Amino acid sequence: MAPGRVLVIAGSDSSGGAGLEADQKVIAAHDCYAMTATTALTAQNTKGVYDIHYIPPEFLRKQIDAVIEDVGVDVVKTGMLGSAETIKTIADALTLHNVPTVVIDPVMIATTGAKLLPSDALNALHARLLPLATIVTPNVPEALLLLRDADTGVDAVRTISDLETVGRAIRKLGPKWALVKGGHCPFKKDGTAAETDAERELVVDVLVGEDVETGEEVVLRLETGYCDSKHTHGTGCSLASAIASNLAKGMAMPAAVRAGCRYVQAGIRSAPGLGGGNGPLNHFHSVYTLPFSPGYFIDYLLERPDVAPIWDKFVNHPFVLAMGDGTLPVESFKGYLVQDYLYLSAAIVTHIFKEMELHVGYCQGFGISREEMEKTEEKAACTAYTRYVLDIGQSQDWLGLQVAIAPCLLGYGVIAKQLHADKRSKREGNLYWTWIQNYVANDYVTAVKTGTGKWEAKSKRGRVDDR
Repeated sequence: MAPGRVLVIAGSDSSGGAGLEADQKVIAAHDCYAMTATTALTAQNTKGVYDIHYIPPEFLRKQIDAVIEDVGVDVVKTGMLGSAETIKTIADALTLHNVPTVVIDPVMIATTGAKLLPSDALNALHARLLPLATIVTPNVPEALLLLRDADTGVDAVRTISDLETVGRAIRKLGPKWALVKGGHCPFKKDGTAAETDAERELVVDVLVGEDVETGEEVVLRLETGYCDSKHTHGTGCSLASAIASNLAKGMAMPAAVRAGCRYVQAGIRSAPGLGGGNGPLNHFHSVYTLPFSPGYFIDYLLERPDVAPIWDKFVNHPFVLAMGDGTLPVESFKGYLVQDYLYLSAAIVTHIFKEMELHVGYCQGFGISREEMEKTEEKAACTAYTRYVLDIGQSQDWLGLQVAIAPCLLGYGVIAKQLHADKRSKREGNLYWTWIQNYVANDYVTAVKTGTGKWEAKSKRGRVDDR
Protein backbone atom coordinates (compact mmCIF):
# COMPACT_ATOMS: atom_id res chain seq x y z
CA MET A 1 0.00 0.00 0.00
CA ALA A 2 1.42 3.38 -1.04
CA PRO A 3 1.98 5.94 1.72
CA GLY A 4 -0.23 8.98 2.03
CA ARG A 5 1.14 11.86 -0.05
CA VAL A 6 1.30 15.23 1.69
CA LEU A 7 2.45 18.40 -0.03
CA VAL A 8 3.52 21.14 2.37
CA ILE A 9 3.46 24.71 1.07
CA ALA A 10 5.29 26.74 3.70
CA GLY A 11 8.41 28.57 4.75
CA SER A 12 11.72 27.05 5.78
CA ASP A 13 12.96 27.28 9.37
CA SER A 14 16.75 27.27 9.51
CA SER A 15 16.66 25.99 13.10
CA GLY A 16 14.61 22.93 12.09
CA GLY A 17 11.91 23.23 14.74
CA ALA A 18 9.11 24.72 12.66
CA GLY A 19 8.19 25.27 9.03
CA LEU A 20 9.04 22.79 6.30
CA GLU A 21 11.70 21.09 8.39
CA ALA A 22 9.28 20.26 11.20
CA ASP A 23 6.54 19.35 8.73
CA GLN A 24 8.69 16.75 7.03
CA LYS A 25 9.68 15.18 10.35
CA VAL A 26 6.04 14.95 11.41
CA ILE A 27 4.93 13.46 8.10
CA ALA A 28 7.76 10.91 8.18
CA ALA A 29 6.88 10.01 11.77
CA HIS A 30 3.34 9.29 10.56
CA ASP A 31 4.62 7.00 7.81
CA CYS A 32 3.51 9.31 5.02
CA TYR A 33 5.40 10.79 2.07
CA ALA A 34 6.31 14.49 2.32
CA MET A 35 6.72 16.90 -0.59
CA THR A 36 7.47 20.60 -0.31
CA ALA A 37 6.91 23.88 -2.08
CA THR A 38 8.89 26.65 -0.38
CA THR A 39 7.27 30.06 0.10
CA ALA A 40 10.09 31.70 2.05
CA LEU A 41 13.50 31.16 3.58
CA THR A 42 14.02 32.39 7.12
CA ALA A 43 17.05 33.11 9.24
CA GLN A 44 15.76 32.07 12.64
CA ASN A 45 16.40 30.04 15.75
CA THR A 46 14.58 29.34 19.00
CA LYS A 47 15.02 32.97 20.06
CA GLY A 48 13.63 34.81 17.07
CA VAL A 49 13.28 35.42 13.34
CA TYR A 50 16.11 37.61 12.05
CA ASP A 51 15.38 37.83 8.34
CA ILE A 52 13.02 36.48 5.66
CA HIS A 53 13.68 35.90 1.97
CA TYR A 54 10.45 35.41 0.02
CA ILE A 55 10.32 33.05 -2.93
CA PRO A 56 8.86 34.62 -6.12
CA PRO A 57 5.26 33.41 -6.62
CA GLU A 58 5.94 32.22 -10.15
CA PHE A 59 8.70 29.91 -8.92
CA LEU A 60 6.47 28.70 -6.07
CA ARG A 61 3.82 27.77 -8.67
CA LYS A 62 6.40 25.75 -10.60
CA GLN A 63 7.21 23.77 -7.44
CA ILE A 64 3.55 23.00 -6.77
CA ASP A 65 2.82 21.98 -10.35
CA ALA A 66 5.93 19.83 -10.60
CA VAL A 67 5.18 17.59 -7.63
CA ILE A 68 1.42 17.30 -8.15
CA GLU A 69 1.70 16.48 -11.86
CA ASP A 70 4.24 13.74 -11.19
CA VAL A 71 3.85 12.21 -7.73
CA GLY A 72 0.30 13.35 -7.06
CA VAL A 73 -1.14 14.51 -3.76
CA ASP A 74 -3.69 13.37 -1.21
CA VAL A 75 -3.50 16.35 1.14
CA VAL A 76 -2.02 19.83 0.87
CA LYS A 77 -0.97 21.56 4.06
CA THR A 78 -0.10 25.25 4.07
CA GLY A 79 1.96 27.16 6.59
CA MET A 80 3.77 30.49 6.31
CA LEU A 81 2.55 32.18 3.12
CA GLY A 82 4.04 35.65 3.33
CA SER A 83 2.09 37.74 0.85
CA ALA A 84 -1.22 38.27 -0.91
CA GLU A 85 0.31 37.32 -4.25
CA THR A 86 1.61 34.07 -2.81
CA ILE A 87 -1.85 33.24 -1.42
CA LYS A 88 -3.49 33.89 -4.79
CA THR A 89 -0.90 31.71 -6.53
CA ILE A 90 -1.58 28.83 -4.15
CA ALA A 91 -5.35 29.17 -4.47
CA ASP A 92 -5.09 29.09 -8.26
CA ALA A 93 -2.96 25.93 -8.14
CA LEU A 94 -5.23 24.13 -5.67
CA THR A 95 -8.26 24.93 -7.81
CA LEU A 96 -6.61 23.85 -11.06
CA HIS A 97 -5.38 20.55 -9.63
CA ASN A 98 -8.66 19.94 -7.76
CA VAL A 99 -6.83 19.05 -4.54
CA PRO A 100 -9.28 17.00 -2.43
CA THR A 101 -8.12 17.90 1.07
CA VAL A 102 -6.51 21.14 2.24
CA VAL A 103 -5.22 21.82 5.76
CA ILE A 104 -4.50 25.49 6.42
CA ASP A 105 -2.35 26.56 9.33
CA PRO A 106 -2.77 30.35 9.17
CA VAL A 107 0.75 31.21 10.26
CA MET A 108 0.65 34.88 11.21
CA ILE A 109 2.72 35.15 14.36
CA ALA A 110 5.68 32.98 15.35
CA THR A 111 6.01 31.47 18.82
CA THR A 112 8.77 34.02 19.40
CA GLY A 113 6.33 36.86 18.60
CA ALA A 114 7.60 37.70 15.12
CA LYS A 115 4.93 38.78 12.62
CA LEU A 116 4.92 36.42 9.64
CA LEU A 117 1.89 37.54 7.59
CA PRO A 118 1.44 41.11 6.37
CA SER A 119 -1.91 42.71 7.13
CA ASP A 120 -2.73 43.20 3.46
CA ALA A 121 -2.56 39.44 2.89
CA LEU A 122 -5.51 38.79 5.21
CA ASN A 123 -8.04 39.80 2.59
CA ALA A 124 -6.55 37.34 0.12
CA LEU A 125 -6.57 34.63 2.76
CA HIS A 126 -10.26 35.27 3.46
CA ALA A 127 -11.33 35.54 -0.16
CA ARG A 128 -9.22 32.91 -1.90
CA LEU A 129 -7.84 30.29 0.48
CA LEU A 130 -10.19 29.76 3.42
CA PRO A 131 -13.10 28.73 1.14
CA LEU A 132 -10.87 25.92 -0.20
CA ALA A 133 -9.95 24.65 3.26
CA THR A 134 -11.01 21.30 4.62
CA ILE A 135 -9.79 22.49 8.02
CA VAL A 136 -8.10 25.62 9.33
CA THR A 137 -6.07 25.45 12.56
CA PRO A 138 -5.51 28.89 14.15
CA ASN A 139 -4.31 29.49 17.68
CA VAL A 140 -6.23 32.07 19.71
CA PRO A 141 -4.27 35.18 18.56
CA GLU A 142 -4.50 34.03 14.93
CA ALA A 143 -8.20 33.24 15.27
CA LEU A 144 -8.99 36.69 16.65
CA LEU A 145 -6.91 38.25 13.86
CA LEU A 146 -8.83 36.25 11.24
CA LEU A 147 -12.05 37.58 12.79
CA ARG A 148 -10.90 41.18 13.15
CA ASP A 149 -13.75 42.43 10.92
CA ALA A 150 -16.39 40.01 12.23
CA ASP A 151 -18.91 40.85 14.93
CA THR A 152 -18.49 37.79 17.17
CA GLY A 153 -18.93 39.44 20.54
CA VAL A 154 -15.60 37.92 21.59
CA ASP A 155 -12.65 40.28 21.84
CA ALA A 156 -10.69 37.93 24.11
CA VAL A 157 -11.11 34.30 25.09
CA ARG A 158 -12.24 34.07 28.69
CA THR A 159 -14.15 30.78 28.71
CA ILE A 160 -14.27 27.51 26.77
CA SER A 161 -17.59 28.70 25.33
CA ASP A 162 -15.70 31.63 23.81
CA LEU A 163 -13.46 29.14 21.96
CA GLU A 164 -16.57 27.49 20.54
CA THR A 165 -17.98 30.86 19.46
CA VAL A 166 -14.71 31.69 17.71
CA GLY A 167 -14.67 28.30 16.00
CA ARG A 168 -18.19 28.75 14.66
CA ALA A 169 -17.32 32.22 13.37
CA ILE A 170 -14.23 30.95 11.55
CA ARG A 171 -16.29 28.25 9.84
CA LYS A 172 -18.45 31.00 8.38
CA LEU A 173 -15.34 32.22 6.54
CA GLY A 174 -15.42 29.08 4.39
CA PRO A 175 -13.57 26.08 5.83
CA LYS A 176 -15.49 22.87 6.47
CA TRP A 177 -13.83 22.48 9.88
CA ALA A 178 -12.16 24.87 12.30
CA LEU A 179 -9.78 23.85 15.08
CA VAL A 180 -9.16 26.65 17.56
CA LYS A 181 -6.06 25.82 19.57
CA GLY A 182 -6.20 26.93 23.17
CA GLY A 183 -2.52 26.72 24.13
CA HIS A 184 -2.24 30.50 24.33
CA CYS A 185 -5.19 30.64 26.72
CA PRO A 186 -4.87 28.02 29.48
CA PHE A 187 -7.84 27.61 31.80
CA LYS A 188 -8.52 26.92 35.40
CA LYS A 189 -10.37 23.72 36.23
CA ASP A 190 -13.67 25.58 36.20
CA GLY A 191 -13.22 26.42 32.51
CA THR A 192 -12.39 30.11 32.92
CA ALA A 193 -9.17 31.74 31.75
CA ALA A 194 -6.25 31.47 34.15
CA GLU A 195 -5.06 34.82 35.42
CA THR A 196 -1.82 33.65 37.05
CA ASP A 197 0.76 30.98 36.23
CA ALA A 198 -0.34 28.97 39.25
CA GLU A 199 -3.91 28.81 37.93
CA ARG A 200 -2.93 27.24 34.59
CA GLU A 201 -4.33 23.74 34.87
CA LEU A 202 -6.13 22.97 31.61
CA VAL A 203 -5.61 23.43 27.87
CA VAL A 204 -8.63 23.07 25.60
CA ASP A 205 -8.67 22.83 21.81
CA VAL A 206 -12.09 23.12 20.18
CA LEU A 207 -13.01 21.49 16.87
CA VAL A 208 -16.11 22.77 15.09
CA GLY A 209 -17.52 21.19 11.95
CA GLU A 210 -20.40 19.27 10.45
CA ASP A 211 -21.24 15.57 10.47
CA VAL A 212 -21.20 14.50 6.82
CA GLU A 213 -23.95 11.92 7.35
CA THR A 214 -26.43 13.83 9.51
CA GLY A 215 -25.54 17.40 8.60
CA GLU A 216 -25.58 18.28 12.30
CA GLU A 217 -22.99 20.55 13.87
CA VAL A 218 -20.07 18.86 15.60
CA VAL A 219 -18.38 20.62 18.51
CA LEU A 220 -15.56 18.64 20.07
CA ARG A 221 -13.59 19.74 23.11
CA LEU A 222 -10.10 18.23 23.38
CA GLU A 223 -8.85 18.73 26.91
CA THR A 224 -5.43 18.02 28.37
CA GLY A 225 -3.53 19.01 31.47
CA TYR A 226 -1.43 22.16 31.15
CA CYS A 227 2.24 21.44 30.50
CA ASP A 228 4.56 24.19 31.69
CA SER A 229 7.17 24.09 28.94
CA LYS A 230 8.98 26.68 26.85
CA HIS A 231 9.70 24.02 24.22
CA THR A 232 6.77 24.81 21.95
CA HIS A 233 8.57 26.05 18.83
CA GLY A 234 6.70 24.76 15.80
CA THR A 235 3.71 23.29 17.63
CA GLY A 236 1.26 24.82 15.15
CA CYS A 237 3.17 23.53 12.12
CA SER A 238 3.54 20.11 13.71
CA LEU A 239 -0.13 19.78 14.66
CA ALA A 240 -1.36 20.79 11.21
CA SER A 241 1.05 18.32 9.56
CA ALA A 242 -0.02 15.56 11.94
CA ILE A 243 -3.66 16.19 11.04
CA ALA A 244 -2.77 16.29 7.33
CA SER A 245 -0.92 12.98 7.63
CA ASN A 246 -3.80 11.34 9.46
CA LEU A 247 -6.24 12.53 6.79
CA ALA A 248 -3.90 11.25 4.06
CA LYS A 249 -4.03 7.84 5.74
CA GLY A 250 -7.83 7.83 5.54
CA MET A 251 -8.80 8.85 9.07
CA ALA A 252 -12.06 10.76 9.60
CA MET A 253 -11.73 14.37 10.67
CA PRO A 254 -12.49 14.19 14.42
CA ALA A 255 -10.20 11.17 14.82
CA ALA A 256 -7.45 12.79 12.75
CA VAL A 257 -7.53 15.91 14.94
CA ARG A 258 -7.70 13.96 18.18
CA ALA A 259 -4.69 11.85 17.20
CA GLY A 260 -2.79 14.94 16.04
CA CYS A 261 -3.34 16.70 19.36
CA ARG A 262 -2.12 13.67 21.29
CA TYR A 263 0.97 13.52 19.07
CA VAL A 264 1.90 17.15 19.75
CA GLN A 265 1.21 16.87 23.48
CA ALA A 266 3.60 13.94 23.72
CA GLY A 267 6.13 15.86 21.60
CA ILE A 268 6.09 18.76 24.06
CA ARG A 269 6.42 16.51 27.11
CA SER A 270 9.40 14.67 25.59
CA ALA A 271 11.07 17.71 24.00
CA PRO A 272 14.86 17.38 23.70
CA GLY A 273 15.52 20.75 25.36
CA LEU A 274 17.45 22.31 22.49
CA GLY A 275 18.14 26.02 22.09
CA GLY A 276 18.15 28.95 24.46
CA GLY A 277 14.63 30.14 23.64
CA ASN A 278 11.45 28.33 22.64
CA GLY A 279 12.85 24.90 21.82
CA PRO A 280 11.50 22.33 19.36
CA LEU A 281 9.33 19.29 20.02
CA ASN A 282 10.41 15.68 19.94
CA HIS A 283 8.92 14.78 16.57
CA PHE A 284 9.90 11.12 16.70
CA HIS A 285 8.72 10.27 20.20
CA SER A 286 6.55 7.40 19.02
CA VAL A 287 8.80 6.06 16.30
CA TYR A 288 11.00 3.08 17.13
CA THR A 289 14.27 3.84 15.37
CA LEU A 290 16.50 0.84 14.75
CA PRO A 291 20.11 1.33 15.93
CA PHE A 292 21.29 -0.24 12.67
CA SER A 293 20.57 0.09 8.97
CA PRO A 294 17.95 -2.44 7.80
CA GLY A 295 19.68 -5.52 6.47
CA TYR A 296 22.71 -5.14 8.75
CA PHE A 297 21.39 -6.48 12.04
CA ILE A 298 24.12 -9.12 12.37
CA ASP A 299 26.88 -6.63 11.57
CA TYR A 300 25.43 -4.35 14.23
CA LEU A 301 25.49 -7.12 16.82
CA LEU A 302 29.04 -8.20 16.07
CA GLU A 303 30.35 -4.62 16.03
CA ARG A 304 28.84 -3.64 19.37
CA PRO A 305 31.62 -2.68 21.80
CA ASP A 306 30.41 -5.27 24.31
CA VAL A 307 30.41 -8.04 21.69
CA ALA A 308 33.27 -7.26 19.30
CA PRO A 309 36.15 -8.26 21.66
CA ILE A 310 34.43 -11.54 22.52
CA TRP A 311 33.71 -12.34 18.88
CA ASP A 312 37.31 -11.51 17.92
CA LYS A 313 38.62 -13.82 20.61
CA PHE A 314 36.28 -16.55 19.35
CA VAL A 315 37.20 -16.42 15.66
CA ASN A 316 40.90 -15.87 16.33
CA HIS A 317 41.27 -18.45 19.09
CA PRO A 318 44.67 -20.23 19.13
CA PHE A 319 42.82 -23.47 18.31
CA VAL A 320 41.41 -21.84 15.15
CA LEU A 321 44.72 -20.36 14.04
CA ALA A 322 46.48 -23.67 14.59
CA MET A 323 43.95 -25.34 12.29
CA GLY A 324 44.90 -22.84 9.61
CA ASP A 325 48.62 -23.47 9.70
CA GLY A 326 48.22 -27.19 10.40
CA THR A 327 50.01 -27.14 13.75
CA LEU A 328 47.00 -28.14 15.87
CA PRO A 329 47.68 -31.45 17.69
CA VAL A 330 45.42 -34.10 16.20
CA GLU A 331 44.24 -35.21 19.65
CA SER A 332 42.96 -31.69 20.31
CA PHE A 333 41.01 -31.74 17.05
CA LYS A 334 39.59 -35.18 17.80
CA GLY A 335 38.53 -33.93 21.22
CA TYR A 336 36.66 -31.06 19.55
CA LEU A 337 34.95 -33.50 17.13
CA VAL A 338 33.72 -35.64 20.02
CA GLN A 339 32.35 -32.66 21.96
CA ASP A 340 30.67 -31.37 18.81
CA TYR A 341 28.96 -34.75 18.44
CA LEU A 342 27.74 -34.58 22.03
CA TYR A 343 26.40 -31.08 21.44
CA LEU A 344 24.52 -32.22 18.34
CA SER A 345 23.16 -35.24 20.22
CA ALA A 346 21.88 -33.11 23.11
CA ALA A 347 20.39 -30.31 21.01
CA ILE A 348 19.30 -32.40 18.05
CA VAL A 349 16.15 -31.48 16.14
CA THR A 350 14.75 -32.90 12.91
CA HIS A 351 16.46 -30.53 10.48
CA ILE A 352 19.99 -31.46 11.63
CA PHE A 353 19.72 -35.28 11.45
CA LYS A 354 21.57 -35.11 8.12
CA GLU A 355 24.30 -32.95 9.63
CA MET A 356 24.59 -35.43 12.49
CA GLU A 357 25.20 -38.34 10.15
CA LEU A 358 27.74 -36.36 8.13
CA HIS A 359 29.54 -35.52 11.35
CA VAL A 360 29.66 -39.19 12.38
CA GLY A 361 31.11 -40.10 9.01
CA TYR A 362 33.72 -37.35 9.29
CA CYS A 363 34.72 -38.55 12.78
CA GLN A 364 35.15 -42.09 11.50
CA GLY A 365 37.79 -40.73 9.14
CA PHE A 366 39.78 -39.84 12.24
CA GLY A 367 39.25 -43.30 13.73
CA ILE A 368 36.53 -42.18 16.17
CA SER A 369 33.47 -44.45 16.39
CA ARG A 370 29.97 -43.42 17.40
CA GLU A 371 30.18 -45.78 20.40
CA GLU A 372 33.40 -44.13 21.58
CA MET A 373 31.90 -40.65 21.32
CA GLU A 374 28.77 -41.64 23.21
CA LYS A 375 30.87 -42.99 26.08
CA THR A 376 32.86 -39.75 26.37
CA GLU A 377 31.96 -37.31 29.14
CA GLU A 378 30.78 -33.85 28.13
CA LYS A 379 33.09 -30.97 28.95
CA ALA A 380 31.64 -28.24 31.17
CA ALA A 381 31.56 -25.72 28.30
CA CYS A 382 29.67 -28.15 26.06
CA THR A 383 27.17 -28.92 28.82
CA ALA A 384 26.59 -25.23 29.51
CA TYR A 385 25.96 -24.37 25.88
CA THR A 386 23.74 -27.35 25.04
CA ARG A 387 21.61 -26.76 28.14
CA TYR A 388 21.34 -23.09 27.21
CA VAL A 389 20.08 -24.01 23.73
CA LEU A 390 17.59 -26.48 25.17
CA ASP A 391 16.33 -23.94 27.68
CA ILE A 392 15.80 -21.30 24.98
CA GLY A 393 14.05 -23.88 22.80
CA GLN A 394 11.58 -24.68 25.56
CA SER A 395 11.01 -21.18 26.92
CA GLN A 396 11.20 -18.84 23.91
CA ASP A 397 10.06 -18.67 20.29
CA TRP A 398 11.68 -19.86 17.07
CA LEU A 399 13.60 -16.60 16.64
CA GLY A 400 15.07 -16.99 20.13
CA LEU A 401 16.24 -20.50 19.29
CA GLN A 402 17.80 -19.31 16.01
CA VAL A 403 19.75 -16.63 17.84
CA ALA A 404 20.87 -19.18 20.45
CA ILE A 405 22.52 -21.37 17.79
CA ALA A 406 23.84 -18.38 15.83
CA PRO A 407 27.43 -18.69 17.16
CA CYS A 408 27.64 -22.10 15.48
CA LEU A 409 26.00 -21.14 12.20
CA LEU A 410 27.90 -17.87 11.86
CA GLY A 411 31.09 -18.89 13.63
CA TYR A 412 31.91 -21.90 11.49
CA GLY A 413 31.28 -19.93 8.31
CA VAL A 414 33.32 -16.92 9.42
CA ILE A 415 36.20 -19.02 10.71
CA ALA A 416 36.37 -21.19 7.58
CA LYS A 417 36.19 -18.17 5.25
CA GLN A 418 38.85 -16.40 7.27
CA LEU A 419 41.24 -19.38 7.24
CA HIS A 420 40.55 -20.13 3.57
CA ALA A 421 41.50 -16.59 2.57
CA ASP A 422 44.50 -16.28 4.93
CA LYS A 423 47.80 -16.52 3.02
CA ARG A 424 49.39 -17.99 6.14
CA SER A 425 47.07 -21.01 6.06
CA LYS A 426 48.64 -24.26 4.94
CA ARG A 427 46.85 -26.07 2.16
CA GLU A 428 49.04 -28.95 1.09
CA GLY A 429 49.47 -31.58 3.77
CA ASN A 430 47.18 -29.79 6.25
CA LEU A 431 45.07 -32.38 8.05
CA TYR A 432 42.36 -29.78 8.68
CA TRP A 433 42.09 -28.26 5.22
CA THR A 434 39.15 -30.51 4.33
CA TRP A 435 37.25 -29.18 7.37
CA ILE A 436 37.91 -25.62 6.20
CA GLN A 437 36.73 -26.44 2.68
CA ASN A 438 33.54 -28.05 4.00
CA TYR A 439 32.48 -24.78 5.62
CA VAL A 440 33.24 -22.59 2.61
CA ALA A 441 31.38 -24.95 0.28
CA ASN A 442 28.24 -23.74 -1.47
CA ASP A 443 25.83 -25.80 0.64
CA TYR A 444 27.07 -24.35 3.92
CA VAL A 445 27.38 -20.80 2.53
CA THR A 446 23.80 -21.10 1.29
CA ALA A 447 22.66 -22.35 4.70
CA VAL A 448 24.27 -19.34 6.38
CA LYS A 449 22.68 -16.93 3.90
CA THR A 450 19.28 -18.55 4.40
CA GLY A 451 19.51 -18.41 8.19
CA THR A 452 20.89 -14.89 8.44
CA GLY A 453 18.53 -13.70 5.70
CA LYS A 454 15.57 -14.67 7.87
CA TRP A 455 17.00 -12.76 10.84
CA GLU A 456 17.59 -9.67 8.69
CA ALA A 457 14.07 -9.86 7.26
CA LYS A 458 12.59 -10.10 10.74
CA SER A 459 14.65 -7.17 11.95
CA LYS A 460 13.29 -5.07 9.05
CA ARG A 461 9.69 -6.00 9.78
CA GLY A 462 10.08 -5.66 13.53
CA ARG A 463 8.16 -8.87 14.09
CA VAL A 464 8.64 -12.63 14.19
CA ASP A 465 7.36 -14.83 11.40
CA ASP A 466 7.94 -18.49 12.14
CA ARG A 467 7.08 -19.71 8.67
